[in-house]
Amino acid sequence: MRSTMNPSPARIGLVVPSSNITVETEMPRLLGRHPDRSFSFHASRMRMHTVSPEQLRAMNAQRERCVLELGDAGVDVLLYACLVAIMATGPGEHRSVELSVAEQLAAGGARAKVLSSAGALVTALESIGARRIALVTPYMRPLAEQVVRYLEEENFEVADWRALEVADNADVGCIRGERVMDAARSLDLDGVDALVLSACVQMPSLDLIQAAEDEFGLPVLSAATAGAYNILRAVGARVDIPDAGSLLRADATVPTH
Repeated sequence: MRSTMNPSPARIGLVVPSSNITVETEMPRLLGRHPDRSFSFHASRMRMHTVSPEQLRAMNAQRERCVLELGDAGVDVLLYACLVAIMATGPGEHRSVELSVAEQLAAGGARAKVLSSAGALVTALESIGARRIALVTPYMRPLAEQVVRYLEEENFEVADWRALEVADNADVGCIRGERVMDAARSLDLDGVDALVLSACVQMPSLDLIQAAEDEFGLPVLSAATAGAYNILRAVGARVDIPDAGSLLRADATVPTH
């Protein structure tokens, strides 16, 4: 039963690529499991179809329009939900983007807290004390290498990684879970602190996270669960969502015997 202490849903703004079909599916499913908070979701889209440096740059140029639209909706949190668009730009870019978006919102009188999928993944890994990590990405190898370098610049050791090399962003949203798990099983996880099962908000992974954590015996997270974790922290909600990995049980009550 949901608590009646918070009757007004927290408004979550999502800036997403036009071809993304996953964020608006996985994020409501995740946060809809919360025991005592409710959320509404409001998206604005940037045109992008092929995950290439050229299209990512063109997509990023549309950001200001999307931020204005979501500011009009009075959102409480804004999530810039394209991890590779930020990480392919250069080291530490999530900080610059989040600051620029926050300044734009403030200039328009909005007070939303600003997150990015790239920054959320970094923060989530830091919050669980992970330093040596492994990851699965859907990207073409050159973009995947940029993601690896970005995380290494954030002082993570990327022990092993896989690129599924899917260029069409619409196709990324249709990657089957078996393919993702096969890639994860091929990784060398010896001494790894955490596995990022999907370093992309478009590659579906929500139904895999808990099963993968149980199978591999280490924390498993994704860009989506990292985003949900940071959204909950941003609105001051308890981080306690079942069946989505240990990251989202950070505030769960430890059973006593």
